[in-house]
Amino acid sequence: MQIQLIRSATLRIVYAGHTFLIDPYLAAKQTLPSYAGRSLNPLVDLPLTPQEILARVEMVLISHLHSDHFDQAGRTAMSKDLPLFCQPADQERIAAYGFQHVMPIEPSVVWNGITIMRVPGQHGKGEVLADMGEVSGFVFQHEQEPTCYWAGDTIWYEGVQETIGRTHPAVIVTHSCGATWGQKGFIVMDAEQTVAVCQAAPNSTVVATHMDSVDHATISRSDLRAYAREHGIRDTHLLIPQDGETLTFA
Repeated sequence: MQIQLIRSATLRIVYAGHTFLIDPYLAAKQTLPSYAGRSLNPLVDLPLTPQEILARVEMVLISHLHSDHFDQAGRTAMSKDLPLFCQPADQERIAAYGFQHVMPIEPSVVWNGITIMRVPGQHGKGEVLADMGEVSGFVFQHEQEPTCYWAGDTIWYEGVQETIGRTHPAVIVTHSCGATWGQKGFIVMDAEQTVAVCQAAPNSTVVATHMDSVDHATISRSDLRAYAREHGIRDTHLLIPQDGETLTFA
C-alpha cells in the first residue's frame, strides 16, 4: 500500500494494485474564501498539477461536501465517467454535478476485490455539529494489504475508538490540524487528540494529515511533532508527511 499526501485531506492511494483518490481539493493557492478571517485558502500550492494527481486514478472517494474536501477545481478536473463513492446523504448532490457513476456506501462495498467500509465520524461536538453536518471515514481491507482506517474530518470520540477496536487497522490516517469553527470549538483532532489515537492503537502506524493548508487550523506539523515527542510517541509510530510525500506500507 502507498499513501501519497497531496495537500490538506487529499490523498492518492495505491492499494491492491489499484489507484484511487480521496477528497479532491485542487484549488490553486489563495483562490478560495477564508474560513477564519486570517487568509484566503488554500494556504499553499499543490505539489503536483491536477492532471498529475488524477493520472491513473480509477475511483474517487468523497467523505463529505465541505469546500476543502470536494471543490470546484476538483470537480472540473475529474472525468465525469469516474466512479465516485460517497455517503448516502451526498449522492444526489454529487450526481447533480454531472458525475455519472455515483455510488453510496452503506455500510460497505467491494470494489476490485477491496472491501471499503464506511464508518461514522463526528465533526466537532455540541452546537457546531448543526453547522458541520454528517461526515464519514472509510476502512480499506484486502487479503494482501494492511487494513487502513482513514478517519476523515472527526474529533477523537467513542466512534473512532470503536472503529479501531473493531477493525484493528495497521494504518490510521487522522486529520490533525485542530481546525476550529468560530468560537464553537474544534471540528477535527488537535495534537492532544492525535496522541490519544496513538495511545489507543499502540500497534498501528498513525499518519497525521490536513495540516498547514487552511486558515482555521491551530496545529502545525511542527506543533504536532513536538507535542507527540513530549508525550512519548515515537516518530515511527506517528508519521507526519509533507505535501507530495508518499509513504509505503508492506
